[in-house]
Amino acid sequence: MRFLIILVAPARAENVGAAARAMKTMGFAELRVVASEADRQPEARWVAHGSGDVLDNAQHFNTLEEALHDVDFTIATTARSRAKFHYYATPQQLVPLLEEKRNWVGTAALVFGREDSGLTNEELELADVLTGVPMVADYPSLNLGQAVMVYCYQLSALMQQNVPEHDVVDAQQLSALRSRMATLLERVEASDDQKMVDWLQQRLGLLAQRDTAMLHRLLHDIEKKLPVKNADS
Repeated sequence: MRFLIILVAPARAENVGAAARAMKTMGFAELRVVASEADRQPEARWVAHGSGDVLDNAQHFNTLEEALHDVDFTIATTARSRAKFHYYATPQQLVPLLEEKRNWVGTAALVFGREDSGLTNEELELADVLTGVPMVADYPSLNLGQAVMVYCYQLSALMQQNVPEHDVVDAQQLSALRSRMATLLERVEASDDQKMVDWLQQRLGLLAQRDTAMLHRLLHDIEKKLPVKNADS
C-alpha cells in the first residue's frame, strides 16, 4: 500500500521538520502539505536532521480535497470532541484495519490538522475513518511532530511489507459505494436525515473488502426494485 502523510496548514516550520524526521525514521517518504509554505523555511530543515529529501519531495496543494485527489482511503486525525463523529480508531486499531485494506486499496493517506485548531468538520467529512490518540485529561493534545511520530511508529510495520498489486476497480470500491449510497438516500428521500448520513459516512470506512462487495450487491438489488424517476416530474 502506498501511504501518504498530509499536513493541513501547518504554521510552524519546526513542526514540519519534526514530522519529516519522524516519517523518515519510520520508513515513510511521501509528504503532502496543504495551504502552507512552512516546509520550505530554513527552520524546517534544521529540525529535519537528515530528512531533507522528505521536505524536498513534498507536494503542495491549496485544499485538502485537492491533496486527496488520487487517494483511495483517508484517515484523519482529530483531538476535538467526537459528539458528531462517534466512530474512530486508535493508532493501535488502525493496524489491523490497514492490514486488511492493503489487499485491495492502492493509496492511503493519514491527515494531520492545524496545530491550534486541527481539521474543520468539513475536512473531517472527507475522511473514511477518524483516529485519535487516547490521552489523560490534563494533557489534551500532542504537538504535530509528536503526533506524526506516534502514528508512523505504530504503522511502520506496514511499510516493511511487499506492496500487492491492485485492480483499479477494487481500489475504487469504497468511493463508489459512498457515491452509490448517497444516490440511494436521495432516491428514497432520506438524504435530509443528517443523523443517518453521518452514521453511514462514519461506518462505511470500517468495512472489509468482502463486506463492501456484499453491500454493493445489496444496493444493486434495491436499485432494481425502485421505480425509475421521471425526469419531467
